[in-house]
Amino acid sequence: QRGLLTLGLVCLLPADEVTGYGPVFEEQPVDTIYPEESPEAKITMNCRARANPPATYKWKLDHMEIDLNAEGSHYSLAGGNLVISNPDKTVHVGKYSCLATNTYGTVISREASVQFGYLDLFSSEERSSVYVKEGQGAVLLCAPPPHYPAELSFRWILNEFPTFIIPDKRRFVSQITGNLYISKVDSSDRGNYSCIASSPSISKSVFSNYIPLEPQTERPIRKYPADLRVKFPDTTALVGQNVTLECFALGNPVPEVRWKKIDGHLPSNHEVRMTGTQLHLYNVQFEDGGTYKCEAVNSKGKDYHTARVSVEAFPEWVEHISSTEKDLRSDYTMSCKASGKPKPHIRWLKNGEPVDRNEMRFSSLTFDDSGMYQCIAENRHGVIYANAELRVFACAPTFERNPVKRVLAAKNGRVVIECRPKAAPKPAFSWSKDTELLSNSTRVFIWEDGSLEILNVTRADEGRYTCFAENDRGKANSTGDLLVMDSTKITLAPSNTDVKVGENTSMQCAASHDQSLDITFIWSLDGRVIDLHKDSQHYERTNHNSNGELLIKNVQLKHAGQYTCTAQTPVDNITASAHLVVRGPPGAPGGVRIIEKTDKSVKLQWSRGADNHSPISKYTIQYKDQFSNDVWKNATTFPVNVEGNAEMTTVVDLIPWTDYEFRVIATNTLGTGDPSNPSPIIKTLEAVPVVAPSDVGGGGGASRELTITWTPVKPKYYYGPNFGYIVAFKPQDEQEWKRVAVADPQARRYVHKASDIPPLTEFQVKVKAFNVQGEGPYSLTAIIYSAQDAPAEAPAVVEARALSAKAATVSWMPLSYSNLDGYQVKYWESGQSEGQAETIGVSSRENHTKLENLRPYTEYIIEVRGYNSAGYGPPSHHFRVLTKKPPPDRAPKIIAKKVKGQSINIAWEQVEPMANESSIEGYRVLYRPEGQTTGTLYNTYKRNIDLPLPPNGNYVVEVRAHTEGGDGATTTVQITGNKVILS
Repeated sequence: QRGLLTLGLVCLLPADEVTGYGPVFEEQPVDTIYPEESPEAKITMNCRARANPPATYKWKLDHMEIDLNAEGSHYSLAGGNLVISNPDKTVHVGKYSCLATNTYGTVISREASVQFGYLDLFSSEERSSVYVKEGQGAVLLCAPPPHYPAELSFRWILNEFPTFIIPDKRRFVSQITGNLYISKVDSSDRGNYSCIASSPSISKSVFSNYIPLEPQTERPIRKYPADLRVKFPDTTALVGQNVTLECFALGNPVPEVRWKKIDGHLPSNHEVRMTGTQLHLYNVQFEDGGTYKCEAVNSKGKDYHTARVSVEAFPEWVEHISSTEKDLRSDYTMSCKASGKPKPHIRWLKNGEPVDRNEMRFSSLTFDDSGMYQCIAENRHGVIYANAELRVFACAPTFERNPVKRVLAAKNGRVVIECRPKAAPKPAFSWSKDTELLSNSTRVFIWEDGSLEILNVTRADEGRYTCFAENDRGKANSTGDLLVMDSTKITLAPSNTDVKVGENTSMQCAASHDQSLDITFIWSLDGRVIDLHKDSQHYERTNHNSNGELLIKNVQLKHAGQYTCTAQTPVDNITASAHLVVRGPPGAPGGVRIIEKTDKSVKLQWSRGADNHSPISKYTIQYKDQFSNDVWKNATTFPVNVEGNAEMTTVVDLIPWTDYEFRVIATNTLGTGDPSNPSPIIKTLEAVPVVAPSDVGGGGGASRELTITWTPVKPKYYYGPNFGYIVAFKPQDEQEWKRVAVADPQARRYVHKASDIPPLTEFQVKVKAFNVQGEGPYSLTAIIYSAQDAPAEAPAVVEARALSAKAATVSWMPLSYSNLDGYQVKYWESGQSEGQAETIGVSSRENHTKLENLRPYTEYIIEVRGYNSAGYGPPSHHFRVLTKKPPPDRAPKIIAKKVKGQSINIAWEQVEPMANESSIEGYRVLYRPEGQTTGTLYNTYKRNIDLPLPPNGNYVVEVRAHTEGGDGATTTVQITGNKVILS
């Protein structure tokens, strides 16, 4: 404090001015996550402050000062930075703050946490297989291991790295739980799945054990309604942040996910991502808060979920403190205000120590009030700091920095001569003109701050004026001259003008002024100064010395209003104004609303907008419905023409049970104006459907079935809720129609099953729509045929034989059934269940096929059945076949390579098969040019072969053992000219 007291004894001149100041942070510590497995065995917390004299530093951990010199301490200082060597989780976790101090005071940094990050390995326990019927949904649990911090990202691999699962409409990876969701499992999903959990904070990833997924064949594949399994929770978002909401449903067909905001439209800053499963809100604002709904829909049903998004805010300064100097014994208030949600709590520090006040109010400042002050605002989302230095000083008056200046005044005008000495406490002021002491009168006033005001200035007021200032520390004075100039007068004022949109016009303005002064003309419109540079497209000034004419080009409605010309010199200014009336197309009507509605019409009401000085001649009504792709269309009204004096009309030819919004556009002789704001969205009343399904047909299907198909009615023609179809059908030779209701509005077919339906019989069919109001008209009648019967016989004399260790052939006697589409061959290992069987389809023109990719030396069970559009026939008797033993997995070992004239002899050792391998029947030698896959194939029972030397180029010799189970492993020999290389 002694330095500050010394400062208060005298007001120092600029040459001696104190350049010292208190600490100002340039770098502060930040939250740090130290990976437990980090190879760098230290943590550095940064702290740097600008100060004169330079600052010294201390650190606190959880509000306790750290003893840097303690024995065995892990702490050290590098400048102001705190270095923690060999960090220990049990000792060094907590909240750190830095204190910077010099002779002017102390400031404390924001708190920063140190935490230890880790991501453990997944459990080593084997994951159980997941068995799911095809068509059903599946959920594979990630179950991430213990970790810190909480934020992880998740991916899944299938069978091997890096074959990643790409999320799509059918598959979804939750970034909250890590679970993998498959809405509808099919055979392609078979495999082993592993969850990868990654921590971006510590740059580490871990893999789970594989989870086998086994789809189970089911024919026919059943359909399941939408079932939401991923549901976003109630969520709190901060203003300015991004937030992602997740929803995903199981079901067959794959459900479609739709998003809504219950209490309004989805925010403009939203994006639906990941094929509809994520709603992403960018740069969240308070108005984005509310209840959000995700709805999953498929043809079998729908499911929905709602939850709230609450928006809160990090503290933000509305008003905060800044460094200042104040007079001794003056009053002063430091004020801090912060916004945020929840409302932030304000607290104060002086020189790093808490001050128990809500507001820093000083009624009479003393030198002890000098120091470094900090205002802190915090809520549950964070903390913000504002720092400032307060200096209290006292000195005798001095005009060294701010003497009384020479002043110019306009004749008959008003002038103020400032007196601003540096002084503390505040001095008393007096004035003199030449040698005469001045006092307050009707024309002359001495202000509280020392300034001198003179009204109705005359030439006699010219002279030398002296200001005297005195306080308990001393006194001083300063003198300046007052010169009186001719006043400025408007000689040509602007006049009221009337123009049409698009025309050009001008505003006149001229003035007389003291010729020793420069004059400037400034134009404003309705009190706002016109920027001639920015709006040069419409405004232009003529640059004559005493003429300020303003040219207005291509006038628009926005240019109407009061124009003010200000003629200004360094001494005075004077203004003159005029109005510009702009005639143009009408303004937008207001207050558009619906006051009556029916199924096909609404009565619309609105308020007239501005006619812009030209009477409105007519109105145009436009509409937008839920099916118009956000395009506005002209509506049909009754009466057809809506006159300009109308404020109501009836819109007709609307579609029942449809969401509409309307807007109104006014027109006059000068053009068509902007549209009104849209009306609130309304739904027209329900009505009986009038549109019948199209393309009615069908036929085929399974035995004893009648399949009827049609093209569904478009949603815009539903005309009401509970929409569905009435399907009517009868045999050609009968009179009575059978009727069946189908409740699904998206249905495209109906299959009628009855044991008494004869095969391939002619039926008449027709379909109509219905809703809650009644039934619509039938479609045209179509002729279709019932399904044929499935094959009744099983293929006979099934035979199979093994071709090798991995292949077999199957044959059977063809069926004599005339409507046969083909055969299904099913085969499986005798030790497995039939549910794990593989199938092959064979054309009806064939009676044999080849089975490949079998397991060596394994018994397979085989059955064959015929099928057509009505279904599968009975299976044949089971036939068993044993594949051959596999060939040896060891290649022949080359023991000799000799060139004899124009040939080369290659010899190899006998390959000895093991007990579980096929016997050697000979050897195969492929002789081919290098880079090609074909060449000359030689079969031999010997263990050597003579081959012709190649005339040119490089050749390759491949030698392999041949068995009934196939060919064994290959040995390769390269031949270049007469050189032989074993590879």
